[in-house]
Amino acid sequence: MAKPIEIGLVLKGDDAKAFQKYLEHPTFTREGLNLMREAKRDAEHTGLD
Repeated sequence: MAKPIEIGLVLKGDDAKAFQKYLEHPTFTREGLNLMREAKRDAEHTGLD
């Protein structure tokens, strides 16, 4: 029988360091901020808040 495929992501070197830095100090774009505001308005409008 075949082994199941394990899905995962392995970051090494500078990629791993950059990802860890992002996790510790997340940032997002103006577009991302607007998207979150829109999602909040939608949730409030539909009573999901």
